[in-house]
Amino acid sequence: MKIAVINEISAMAKNPDIISALAGHEVFNLGMDPAKEQPELTYIHTGLMAAIVLNSSACDLVVGGCGTGQGFMLSSMQYPGVFTGLIETPLDAWLFSQINGGNCISLALNKGYGWAADINLKYIFEKLFQDPFGQGYPPHRQESQRQSRKMLFEVSMATHRPLTEAALSLPKPYLQEVLGFPGFKEFMDRGEAAQKLYTGLADGLS
Repeated sequence: MKIAVINEISAMAKNPDIISALAGHEVFNLGMDPAKEQPELTYIHTGLMAAIVLNSSACDLVVGGCGTGQGFMLSSMQYPGVFTGLIETPLDAWLFSQINGGNCISLALNKGYGWAADINLKYIFEKLFQDPFGQGYPPHRQESQRQSRKMLFEVSMATHRPLTEAALSLPKPYLQEVLGFPGFKEFMDRGEAAQKLYTGLADGLS
């Protein structure tokens, strides 16, 4: 599973904790990193960034968040094909993976982020990846939940404009800041579909 970690400015200091907690997974650190000099990304930027990498299949899962986790969750779900869960505990993580089988998680990285929060992150990821996504819980609800996940995808596709159309209708500075963020183009160049989406968005700005 390819995992993109996308931090925004208010939660930037927690980026090393997230990367450490994901040790052993294939992780791409795309957002703000306190070890680098970078322009600022808000949760509005990172929500769009998450949508681009997920809709292009450049990654399988996005790990994001903000101070409370609410802003990134709301921002990312404004786009088609993004299914975000607000995860605060290991149990949240396991139930999200089993029942919802989503592709994006939002962490509260300031609110309640105190003593042993790095250990909580480690346990969150352990439970998130403990079992294959979408198996269902409890077992007698598996088929109903599978149908609900399928319907939710269809709802997302029906109620949102295509990603390229939606992104190009945003204020240009937001899209330019995302496309021009250090390392983002290089990440999107790794696959044909991702490269095509990136190029389409970049060309649409010119």
